[in-house]
Parts: sequence; C-alpha cells; structure tokens
Amino acid sequence: MVTDTIQTGVRPVSGKSRRYRTQLGLPVPIHLALKEVWRNKGRFFLISSVVALITLLVLFIAGLTEGLGQGNREYIENLNAQLVVYQDKADLSIPTSRMSQATVRQLRQVDGVEAVGAVAFSNVSIPLPGGKAPLKVSLIGVLPGEPGEPDVTQGRALRSKRADETVIDAGVASRTGLKVGDMLTVRSTLGSKEQLYDLRIVGIAPSSQYFIAPSIFVPYITWDKVRPQPLSTLETGQDPDVSFNVAAVRLKNPSDAPAVSKIINAKVKEIVAVNLQTAYENTPGYSAQQSTLGLMRVFTLLIGLLVIGGFFRIQTMQKVAQIGVLKAIGTSSASVAVSSIMQILTINSFGVLLGAIMTFGLAAGLPSAVPIRFVGSAVISSVASLLVIGPLGGLASIQVLLKAEPLRALGLAS
Repeated sequence: MVTDTIQTGVRPVSGKSRRYRTQLGLPVPIHLALKEVWRNKGRFFLISSVVALITLLVLFIAGLTEGLGQGNREYIENLNAQLVVYQDKADLSIPTSRMSQATVRQLRQVDGVEAVGAVAFSNVSIPLPGGKAPLKVSLIGVLPGEPGEPDVTQGRALRSKRADETVIDAGVASRTGLKVGDMLTVRSTLGSKEQLYDLRIVGIAPSSQYFIAPSIFVPYITWDKVRPQPLSTLETGQDPDVSFNVAAVRLKNPSDAPAVSKIINAKVKEIVAVNLQTAYENTPGYSAQQSTLGLMRVFTLLIGLLVIGGFFRIQTMQKVAQIGVLKAIGTSSASVAVSSIMQILTINSFGVLLGAIMTFGLAAGLPSAVPIRFVGSAVISSVASLLVIGPLGGLASIQVLLKAEPLRALGLAS
C-alpha cells in the first residue's frame, strides 16, 4: 500500500488543504482500497467466491422456504371463502377432521353466511407414460358451484355431483401435458388392490397445491368412490352420508369474519371456525417446516459473518506494518478506516452479486418438481442481510488498523 501511494500520482487539492486526490479524481482512501484489490485479485476473488457460495445457500434456503410454504398453503390461501370450519376435536388438523352434510346445512343457516362448501382431501397418483414415476396429486372433493371449488382459467367448472369428471390445476397440466377434453387416469388403493379410474378433464384451474402436491378436483360423490379406502370400508359398503374434512364458508361481508366465526362457534355444535391464515398455518408440518428453514437461514448468515470477519482479520494482521508507515507519513486514521471499509464493501458486494447470478442461473435449470420459489420481499431481505454482514464482519479488522503505531512499524519503538 505504501508503494501504491508513492507511484499512483497522489496530489493535493489545494496548497492549504490536507485532503488529497489521485489523478483520476478519487479520494486517496478509496484509491488505495481499489488499487490493493486490483493488485491482489486472486486473494480477494477467493473471499468473494466464499461470499458467493454463502449467498447461493442463503437465497436457496429463502426460495425453498417460500416454495415449500406455498406448496402447503396455496389451495387454502386462495380459497373463495373467508372461514374454514373444522371438527372441534380435530385440533385444526385437516386429516383428522370430519364434517357431515348435516353440519354443512346448519352452517348455511347462520346469519352473515352467503355460501358453504364441504371439502374433502385424499391422495392418488397419475400413471405417466414412458416408464416415468407416477405423479402424486392431492385429490380434493368439492361441492360443484360452492366455495372450495377453484376458479377455472380454461374449460368449465364442475357441474354434476356424480359425474366422472375433474378440474386439474396448472401444476398437473404442465407435468402431464393434459388439456381440457382429455381423459385422466388416476390410480387409487382399495383395500389391498390398486384400482384405475378414468376421469374426463373439463377445466384447468390456477396452481392449487396442497400438501406439496398439485391438485385435481372432483365432485364429492366421485371423490368418495375414487379415494383410497381400507378393506373394512369396502366390506361394510359405502356410507350414503359422505364425510368431509372441512367446510369453506363464504360471507356476505368479508370484513365480518371475526364476528361471524364467533356466531358459528356458538350456534353450531362440535365445530370450530378459523380464518384462512390460521387454517394454512395448521396444515401438517407447515409451522415446523418454516421455523426450521428460517433457523437454517439465520445460522448461514452467522457463518458468513464469521468467515468474512476472519478473512479480513488475518489480512489486516499481515499489513499492520504498512499501515504504520502510512500513518508515519501523515495519513489519518479516518483515511485508513475508510480505505478498509471500502475494500470490505467492494469484495462483499461483488460476492453477493456473483452469488445471486449463480442462484438464479441454477434455479432456472431445476425441474418444476423442485419446490423452490423466489419472491421479491424474500430476495431483497436476504440480499440486504448479506450486504450488512460484510461490514459487520470487518469491524474487528478496522479496530486493528486504527491501533497500528507508526514508530513500531518503522522499528523505532523502544
């Protein structure tokens, strides 16, 4: 750095001023910082590469958090309703909740309720040609024309309670290549045997994932026929009163949701009504999954903080003598600090930019089955965090520079 100062044409701005600028018009601290980075490209590129890999990991965790979260909540989050009603003993667990048609009729009589649709969930698979693994999908039974049935972007909605027809979401359409009018074959398990069912595709809905799987929607009587069933159910015959998991309630005035939910809980026995956010936050594994991934992201940032701080600490210790010489010839401690901060910002920013490019390039090549999704707010917060940890990690090294003694650096200290 001393040699750089002598050979790079540093000149004073005026005869009386102690502020210096280079021939390019840059302040000396910034010039020295960039000059050192340029002359030691290999060393600084190494730490930028480490920052890039940390950025890659942080952004992928953020994308995975959003992707998995969306895969669990997408259908419920986009329901054309304001409340979801569970069996009170189910502890807001959709798989264990049971809802009868009689309960649905009672819900329709509550003041403020516009429409109620019963919704049932199960899982089946779609055999794919070419020896590919079957596509696992959520089989959702709905009441045609009632809340719970998705809006369609192509074709038409379901019309009959008994028809062997289905509305598939965009995820199923993109992964299978099926379109409106095609026949869809689903594979279900009845007792100990596998059974195939053919359903006519009458519509395609926007992506409506549930339990990290794309969805197909069928009339509720068709759902009861197609869904996997244990052998005991088959031996006793079908239950004429089909049992649902939850009920989706659409209100006349959506802003009345808190008040209407209290009325429902008071008037209808053995049920509990909650808003959509509470409903999807209680889907199986959602909260645990989100908190685990969030914790992973925090630890990754802490690792990045330690790595960057350790690198600059080691580098600073190697040039204490040079800093002492600069101070001996009149360079202020403020200039030394600004130069060091500029280096840290430059290297860290380049690493974050490189990592972001790597992340989006890699994500573009991933198959659609990988649940990763980037949203603006998550990406911005992650990038901002990564840009902050660089200067924070370098604070210790700046303290070392400020304590460098000119006499000790020149070998004149006793």
